[in-house]
Amino acid sequence: MARWQERDWQPNEDLERLVAASGASYESLAKRVNVLAEQAGRPTEYTHTSVTNWVQRGMIPRAPAPACIAAALGERLGRRVDLSEIAMTRSRRETGMIGLDFPRSPSDAVRGAIAFWRLVDRRNFLHGSFAVGAFALPTTRWLAVPAAAAVPPAEHRGARRVGQGELDELWEAVEDARIWDSKFGGGNWKASSVTVCLRDRAAPMLQGSCSEKVRQDLLRVTAELSRVVGWSAFDNGQHDAAQRYLIQALAMARAAGDVQVGAYVLSTMSLSAFLRGHPGEAVDMAEGAYERAKHVASPKVLSFAKLAQARAHARAGEGPEATAALLAAERHLAGATGDDPAWMNYYTPERIATDATEIHRDLGATAAALDWGRQAAAMSPGRYTRAVGIRLAVEAATHLRAGDREQGLDAGRRSVDLLAEVRSARAHGYVHDLTATLAPHRSAPEVDAFITYAERQLAA
Repeated sequence: MARWQERDWQPNEDLERLVAASGASYESLAKRVNVLAEQAGRPTEYTHTSVTNWVQRGMIPRAPAPACIAAALGERLGRRVDLSEIAMTRSRRETGMIGLDFPRSPSDAVRGAIAFWRLVDRRNFLHGSFAVGAFALPTTRWLAVPAAAAVPPAEHRGARRVGQGELDELWEAVEDARIWDSKFGGGNWKASSVTVCLRDRAAPMLQGSCSEKVRQDLLRVTAELSRVVGWSAFDNGQHDAAQRYLIQALAMARAAGDVQVGAYVLSTMSLSAFLRGHPGEAVDMAEGAYERAKHVASPKVLSFAKLAQARAHARAGEGPEATAALLAAERHLAGATGDDPAWMNYYTPERIATDATEIHRDLGATAAALDWGRQAAAMSPGRYTRAVGIRLAVEAATHLRAGDREQGLDAGRRSVDLLAEVRSARAHGYVHDLTATLAPHRSAPEVDAFITYAERQLAA
């Protein structure tokens, strides 16, 4: 009987990558696996053809071969190789849970994140639904211990040396991805290149050799990379994948011992939760992020947490609480001294005003919503295309609620003109809500013309 278990009959790219990195030939790897298997009391007779089947056909040999393969590669690489790194550990059911775990150990967290980033593009998370319960364990563990103990240096010594140049490269990727996301939406073609960056650039660096300072900075930037990818996926309607990326971002922030980054990620998770109809849980996450970080985070990060909390309160119809949180967000932003992290540069008074427009729309405060909209008008539509397009759709809905159809249709058309160039299921959803509101009045020529125009422009 053949000593292998059938899988998807696809190349095992993870194994191929590690074999190449180790410098082992297929023949030498097979011989070393045979030696290790014999030492384990389970003799095998693998050859270079066996390795070819594992790599090119995705076959998984029976135990103890996978562990022996990992051990043989680890000997050459000078570090431990987990079975997840060679894609020989999980059943289909277990693979479905990848990216949702939140290990207490920083080392386990890093290994889990690497395994997820390497598998995500070969597993179908595109059509999974949002499950707010998936955030429960990560949130609880982060709130309990937001900064994990540092990983002993011996645990992050790899063959590759990582320095400041590599970190700068990753931060440039973060900024590039953020710009493309805000301008073209989470479905833009650039988003896929960031997932490749996580898999092919960041993951190998996490297995490299570096100083403790570089290690912490590397974990910080991978946390932000994973957060940006997660938010882009959420914006594009890929909610299952988004949750997994955000959870891994929180895990990397915790492994870095950086409470500020963790609070920012958890606040982003809060936004995703309330947007998917779970404002109560979103309030808890945003409030927890604020309370845990209020003595260590910068004013902009604290303001962002309070803004997320305000939005969740407003969606739940909790006016006084939303107003108090919004005021706190304004107060913290006003106290910013310029020492905030560079990745918060986008966070300005216009950003608060944009969100405040929707907060007051949700609360039914029409005049206040429109006033905030005017304050947000300074935001550049060329740089923040999606945000401005969403705000205009919110203003359109607010005008319609106030009985001003002419102003509503005008704002709606301007929203459509901007969002036609944006690949964002979330942003387009605002326009779809607007046309649904107008549908009963389609007998009016101007309404019919707008709905037809919106449907045509956003059809793609």
